[in-house]
Amino acid sequence: MGKQPVKMRAVVYALSPFQQKIMSGLWKDLPGKISHKVSENWISATLLLTPLVGTYTYVQNYKENEKLEHRY
Repeated sequence: MGKQPVKMRAVVYALSPFQQKIMSGLWKDLPGKISHKVSENWISATLLLTPLVGTYTYVQNYKENEKLEHRY
């Protein structure tokens, strides 16, 4: 009545390196997804981008005027 070794079969799961698609769904139809999101949220996009563009334009104008002040 001692312990006897029992043969067990192991199941090994593996993916073929030729069939791995890690993030294929993310890149599929990317322009369509972006245009859909923008068309759904155009008000939010406008409210986000307007201050950013305005601030960038102001800073560029300020720097240019400061350069011109010290020119002569």
